[in-house]
Amino acid sequence: MNRIAVTGLGAISALGPSFETTWQAVAAGRGGIARCLVGDSPHGPGGLELPMARVAEGYEAALDAALGHPVAGGLDPFARFVLAPALEALEQSGLRGHPVLDERTAIVFGHGLGGLATLEAGYERFFGLKSPRMHPSTVPKVMVSAGVSAAAMAFAIRGPVFAVSSACASSAHAIAQGAAMIATGQVDVAMVGGSEAVSTAGSVRAWEAIRAMSPVTCRPFSADRDGMVLGEGGAVLMLEAWDHAQARGAAILGELVGWGMSSDAFHITQPSPEGQARAMRQAARQAGALDRSDILVSAHGTGTPLNDAAETRSLVEVFGERARAMPVIATKSAHGHLIGGSAALQAALGLRALTEGLAPPILNFTARDPACDLDLVIGEARPIASKLLLQNAFAFGGLNVALMFAGPNGV
Repeated sequence: MNRIAVTGLGAISALGPSFETTWQAVAAGRGGIARCLVGDSPHGPGGLELPMARVAEGYEAALDAALGHPVAGGLDPFARFVLAPALEALEQSGLRGHPVLDERTAIVFGHGLGGLATLEAGYERFFGLKSPRMHPSTVPKVMVSAGVSAAAMAFAIRGPVFAVSSACASSAHAIAQGAAMIATGQVDVAMVGGSEAVSTAGSVRAWEAIRAMSPVTCRPFSADRDGMVLGEGGAVLMLEAWDHAQARGAAILGELVGWGMSSDAFHITQPSPEGQARAMRQAARQAGALDRSDILVSAHGTGTPLNDAAETRSLVEVFGERARAMPVIATKSAHGHLIGGSAALQAALGLRALTEGLAPPILNFTARDPACDLDLVIGEARPIASKLLLQNAFAFGGLNVALMFAGPNGV
């Protein structure tokens, strides 16, 4: 089995148009959540104001300029939110234009819902304006594979290219799929990650209907947590066979040393600590870390009452009382919940935290909850000596993924 290096990171979020700006904001304890008005269309029920973490406009022109021709305008926001980080990660890895991209590179991105902005615009055109003709680009922009196709065409990547969709675990599943292809020798490089653009009028009303969103802000693990906050953006990691990366003298940012996947087979929305624990145990066993305590936990950490308590229980089930001494971060409190793109963004930030020896703080925390008795990093960033990162991703339908990374200095 080939070892798997990480050689590039890219991101776009409410915290900034690049991975570096997003990391600097998270490390400094700055958040991107603000109250936003959505749904003020003449065909809808009226506007709704809620806290969200939305990507600032203006990045599209820079993306077009970097690619050398107009691309952004022909893509739904969710596809743009993964193409921009893909370019950033590819350039950092030093692989742009490399011969390995021709046939020995895969692209796997994860998205929970795809082109909602395009879909809602089409519905408004058809049902609201009574137009008998839909826009001809509707289907290509809506399809969940639009992002991977855009990246393949932009960077001339002709290996395995596909998208996966598993709600909030989508980009974690994408990372695991890309890693498996490298581990078994099918490819040498995998561009993996995901994105989401769900702050549309219909989407926000749908999330509001299941009472999953906070009317105030995202407060992971806090006693008064009352829901998640939707976020926009995406992230991409360049995975590479270790020997391939070393042979070309690439800077290695970390190593993916384990991954686990499971299904609760329990409930469409409620989490199961047992199912989560199965995924974590698989990842820790593959990484040889079941008895380790030098682990930074990047929690799924949505800020909902059920999820955060369940994640606490599952961590203790896998690692015993040692889990209560592992530093825990929850960056959704800063960049919101990117649904399918969250795990990739959180993994990238967690890997940087290992490199810097600095755990970013959980924002908006107010009071401790006995059901979440963990070593939460709150107040300000904290120096850490952790050697491993555990990234959790748990989705509706009981779909669980756990990823284990080592920093650039190894395990």
